[in-house]
Amino acid sequence: MSDAQPCSEAAARAPAVLTAAPGYQVRRLYQAYLAAWLREVDPVLTGPQFAVLQTVQECPGRDQRSLAAAVALDTSTMADVARRLETRRLITRRTAADDGRRKLLYLTEVGEDLLREADHRARALDRRLMEPFGDTEHQSFLHTLTSLADHWAGLASGS
Repeated sequence: MSDAQPCSEAAARAPAVLTAAPGYQVRRLYQAYLAAWLREVDPVLTGPQFAVLQTVQECPGRDQRSLAAAVALDTSTMADVARRLETRRLITRRTAADDGRRKLLYLTEVGEDLLREADHRARALDRRLMEPFGDTEHQSFLHTLTSLADHWAGLASGS
């Protein structure tokens, strides 16, 4: 039997050992971001779908595998995202002439239109998310986040 008092629901908080963990804070940020994305950007265009559309727009004809790496998706998730985008007629997938296994991705006109609309809302959301920071702090924070993401990705891949 423990002598610890149970936490009341009103007073329940994550323990300090948890709130001091960077992974916990990243998860909180991501959950809040997803909720804001759904509300502000587009409830039918997920973050990964948006990332794929933006990358295809930037590099039309890029193959599905290299695109997966560019947008931080595993290849099976990328295949699913591409299939969904193709079903919605937002992209077309074409087989590479030199390798029948490679699928090259291109935006459709419908995809371009949807991306343009979603991009305006995503940039507005970005501004709202970064309101607590001035321009210099914003750039510094993004640099820190990118460095941390690169480091964690290296740890995840065993590098």
